[in-house]
Amino acid sequence: MNVFVKTSLAIVGATALLSLAPLVVSAQEMTYPEKCKTEGMDMSKMGMSMGGDMKSGDMPMGEMTDYQKASMDGMKSMHMTMMQGIMKKDADVSFICGMIAHHMGAISMSEVELKYGDNKEAKEMAQMVIDAQKKEIVDMTKWLDKEAK
Repeated sequence: MNVFVKTSLAIVGATALLSLAPLVVSAQEMTYPEKCKTEGMDMSKMGMSMGGDMKSGDMPMGEMTDYQKASMDGMKSMHMTMMQGIMKKDADVSFICGMIAHHMGAISMSEVELKYGDNKEAKEMAQMVIDAQKKEIVDMTKWLDKEAK
């Protein structure tokens, strides 16, 4: 198994161990909508662990670059928040909540690119992602406010 696959598996395993905290996007301090949160949900009992952990894998956190650490932090938050959102009983609300978390993860990844990236075109794409995803989050949150009970 290559390093990328092992690291990916370790990320998935590590996300199951995180506490449920709202995802905050630094640029605009967007928070995960209250209507998407699932109270009393214990992700550690969801059977998501895939056997790896960040300390014993091929790339321990201490050996990661600052870029990799920042990306990893954003991905962990996104996965836990997305799992919380898709556990909603209403299929429409579940979809919207999952997509909001997914978009927040895309914004987080893009912010990491803006901070650490060197390529002008990649940074321009990252900014386009941020702009588009923030607008869609606003639209989806408005839908939640109107439709979610």
